[in-house]
Amino acid sequence: MLSYILRRVLNMIPTLIIISIIGFVIIKLPAGDYLSYYIAHMEAQGFTGVEDVVQHLKQRYGLDQPAWKQYFIWITNFVQGDFGESFAYRKPVRELIGQRLMLTVTLSISTLILTWAIAIPIGIYSATHQYSLSDNIFTVIGFIGLAMPNFLLALVLLVISAMQFGKVPSGLFSPAFEEAPWSFAKVLDMLSHMWIPVIVIGTAGTASLIRIMRGNLLDILNQPYVQTARTKGLKERVVILKHAVPLALHPLIMQLGMTLPSIISGAAITSIVLSLPTAGPLYLTALQEEDMYLAGSFLVLISLLLVIGNLLADIALALMDPRIRYE
Repeated sequence: MLSYILRRVLNMIPTLIIISIIGFVIIKLPAGDYLSYYIAHMEAQGFTGVEDVVQHLKQRYGLDQPAWKQYFIWITNFVQGDFGESFAYRKPVRELIGQRLMLTVTLSISTLILTWAIAIPIGIYSATHQYSLSDNIFTVIGFIGLAMPNFLLALVLLVISAMQFGKVPSGLFSPAFEEAPWSFAKVLDMLSHMWIPVIVIGTAGTASLIRIMRGNLLDILNQPYVQTARTKGLKERVVILKHAVPLALHPLIMQLGMTLPSIISGAAITSIVLSLPTAGPLYLTALQEEDMYLAGSFLVLISLLLVIGNLLADIALALMDPRIRYE
């Protein structure tokens, strides 16, 4: 197991380098750059000294150098903890990402816990009560959850909240706490605003997990070794929970490997609709405005989370099922 983990970690390095190169090239493909737009915009506003600021940025990040030199300057600084400066926000990228990443992780983990807590029991119940009335009801609800876009559900909940309670619960904080330092009162205020985003973002994921869990468990319950466990006189609950459910969870655990990168890029449209100060809208804005250091940092971070997520999923499978061995 230890040698397998070490090999996977070593394989992560060239994978991340290749992804970062491809991403940097894609970001640089559109004609022009943000600095050209910045010069034109500031000169139109009547500001002076813009050229000096731009010249400083070009020298710092090698923007007047060929693209391959710009990449090496950027990736070298990135490894040392300097993610560059956002041209659009005029702030260090590290500061911008740090402000939003904590909120994004909190929201994503809350959604993940709620999704699994609801989907796994319902999936088990539906599989063990196949074609019953409750199974059909859960199936219909699951299809509705899969078919309804998250942003549409967000708009519906906003309208209902405005009509019933007289206010639109957008954002994660009340106006009084948006710029306030962290405190117990601010945490409680965030929790009071978090229920709508968690429900909206988790709806499609919950519906999908229910269908996956139900299908996996139905397939496993018909396997010969499960029938053999029943013939040995084991209780049905033991057969299901101890022998069948752990195997049915394998695809779901592998799917968790894709969850970490979605912490940053997932639910961007929903976050925009609900005015959530998360990382998704910031990443989208960086791509639209060709803010290359901000967009590039997000790209590398998402790639890193994807590789780490897959590694953690493989380790979890090995620990959960002793039959899995990595040579």
